[in-house]
Amino acid sequence: MTERSRVAVLAGGPSAEHEVSLQSAQAVLDALPRDLYEPVPVIIDRQGRWPVELRRDLLDVVFPVLHGPFGEDGVVQGHLETLGIPYVGCGVLASAVAMDKVAMRRAFLAEDIPVTPHVWFTEHDWRTATDPWGLVKPLAWPMYVKPANMGSSIGISRVTSMDELRAGVDLALVHDRVVVVEQGVSARELICGVLGGYDTPDASVPGELIVPGEWLDYEAKYLSRAEIATIPAELPERVAEEVRELSLRAFRAIGGYGLARVDFLYEHDTGRLYVGEINTMPGFTSRSVYARAWAASGVPYPDLLRRLIDLAFARSGS
Repeated sequence: MTERSRVAVLAGGPSAEHEVSLQSAQAVLDALPRDLYEPVPVIIDRQGRWPVELRRDLLDVVFPVLHGPFGEDGVVQGHLETLGIPYVGCGVLASAVAMDKVAMRRAFLAEDIPVTPHVWFTEHDWRTATDPWGLVKPLAWPMYVKPANMGSSIGISRVTSMDELRAGVDLALVHDRVVVVEQGVSARELICGVLGGYDTPDASVPGELIVPGEWLDYEAKYLSRAEIATIPAELPERVAEEVRELSLRAFRAIGGYGLARVDFLYEHDTGRLYVGEINTMPGFTSRSVYARAWAASGVPYPDLLRRLIDLAFARSGS
């Protein structure tokens, strides 16, 4: 019998996405093929305390199923690099760039990847502005106010007036000192999964998010049991191929490795596609749209986990 690889599955952490991470990690733990892997759950508490010390002689690979700051922004990836332990997913730089909505958009614009009109400013900019409207006046209502470093729709507000803008900025500043404000567009929300190494990654079939209200908030994503996506999305073949091609370009623009989910806005009337963001560790349950997109592309969930672990070993030369 082939010796099984010991896989540390990291979950939890101090970010606001602690609970989402626990759900994702449990799905990974349940689905890892036991004939190939020996899973080792490692639950990091809300204060960032680790229950065990990770050591290369005790583990073969780490699967960091961590969402948001601390786990998805390059911090944990850097720690694993110093320990010399292979790990699943993007490296330090790609994780940090993708997590920061300002840096991510700069990378996209440098590669001529279309993004929606937006502005960004610091807490100091906002608190000292004599005319707050001046910070957002290039944009039109409605706008979406977001903390620069956060995911899972946490800290995001849709605003249609200055009073709502002030409240939205105050909420975003709870989570970060930098705020991004995007102009809203009337569009369908699409997703596409990316899987692979630096040179020849693959893109999944696109999916479409089902938005129950004006936007898909945290409750709709993680607390409701209603269907949240149609996969594959019903799209003209030309649009589906453009989604896949832009997904690969976005992945390469940040230096991605392993996996990512790319989110799009598709203006049906004009045919325009905008890349909303790229997530280097998206929700990872079997119900999550990333896993479902790959299942619809012929890669079932257990095989998806195996391919990601194989990529981790390949990058480290193990």
